[in-house]
Amino acid sequence: MKGIFDFTVDTLGQCKNPSPIKLSTVEGDFVANYVKDNEFIRYNVDVYAGEKDATETYLSNLIEKAGPRELIYFNPAHVNAGIVTCGGLCPGINDVIRALVRCLYNRYGVKRVRGIRFGFKGLLPEEGFSPIDLTPDIVDDIHKVGGSFLGTSRGGGDRVTEIVDALESLNMNMFFVIGGDGTQRGALEIAEEIEKRKLKIAVIGIPKTIDNDLVFIQRSFGFDTAVQQATEAVSAAHMEAHSHINGIGLIKLMGRESGFIATTTALASHEANFCLIPEVPFDLEGEQGFLMELEKRLLRRQHAVVIAAEGAGQELLNATGEKDASGNIKLGDIGTFLKDTITAYFKKRKIHINLKYIDPSYQIRSAASTPTDSVYCERLGNNAVHAAMAGKTKIVIGLVHNEFVHLPTRLVTAERNRVNPDGSLWRDAMDATGQPALMVNPKK
Repeated sequence: MKGIFDFTVDTLGQCKNPSPIKLSTVEGDFVANYVKDNEFIRYNVDVYAGEKDATETYLSNLIEKAGPRELIYFNPAHVNAGIVTCGGLCPGINDVIRALVRCLYNRYGVKRVRGIRFGFKGLLPEEGFSPIDLTPDIVDDIHKVGGSFLGTSRGGGDRVTEIVDALESLNMNMFFVIGGDGTQRGALEIAEEIEKRKLKIAVIGIPKTIDNDLVFIQRSFGFDTAVQQATEAVSAAHMEAHSHINGIGLIKLMGRESGFIATTTALASHEANFCLIPEVPFDLEGEQGFLMELEKRLLRRQHAVVIAAEGAGQELLNATGEKDASGNIKLGDIGTFLKDTITAYFKKRKIHINLKYIDPSYQIRSAASTPTDSVYCERLGNNAVHAAMAGKTKIVIGLVHNEFVHLPTRLVTAERNRVNPDGSLWRDAMDATGQPALMVNPKK
């Protein structure tokens, strides 16, 4: 996303306590260094020759680097930390929980770490879920399984006053929130209520969105695992399609508003012939519509594989207008819609097909993380702890230009990240699938 943004990070106050983590302040002594608060990265790396503001843009948009500070805000002996996971499942949640607990406990000596059970609802008295104590021994092996060790739920984040009451009653001064854009918006409202009450509680977000749709963040955790799992589903669909007369493999993948998983899976699998995503419109009928292109593919190669993101083609379905507990609009089922539509189309054309439909969504969401995601989660969790100990608040930890940074929550939740139809990722996906650049009929 181009532009000039204010990446200023909120803090609870001046850092005066020496960190118990002993690192170096000089280069070349073979000891890892502290990160200083005057270390930044530039958000804008693209510079266009001849632009009047090229130099200004290049030198602005500075994002604060994440990492351990030499002086910290909290005295570790006084820290009482809480961890919550909200929203849908995503590979890597347990890796993040494990990293948070181990860094707090082993690196900073924090002995009071509690897990909030079943999302924000675990802080509401009528739900009856008491927090659980977390230690390195308890979380040592949780990264080996999928799901959330603490449990999760949607909703409850709008009951801000009650949640802050609960944090006060639990005497917490650090609150780590693992969740997607809706969860992080809730975390920001909680942090603002904390500020109104003049409480010293650091609220740190760890972005969890399997759709990879948080702006400014290079990659959300769980995405690599999702693509690997999705690629296996595409491989199975291709095998089915290739083994039958006019075989069609149809796979529905996650991606409510952003088609990153579908697009990247199409690139990774090398076996998809069509990729339908929310960002790119398509017609069903007509000479340049999807169904005619699918027919051409079958006549040419006798099999086809179609990937559809769950948010693709929603304008073709009857909108429900309903929302889930997280405030997301309930989508029509594009997978079953395409399955029925394709079947009816070829029946009308008297062309025999053999269609296999696969929806691996919940299998993907509940999978244990790949090594790549596990490493990423470990580093996200560690950097979240370093940020909280330094008194940072109202931020999420993100990866930008391969650097871990502090991003203001207000910016990250301002809008969704989407596949750019004009960009190189979608262009390369078109090369991989061989589908037309746009399956839309000319307007009459």
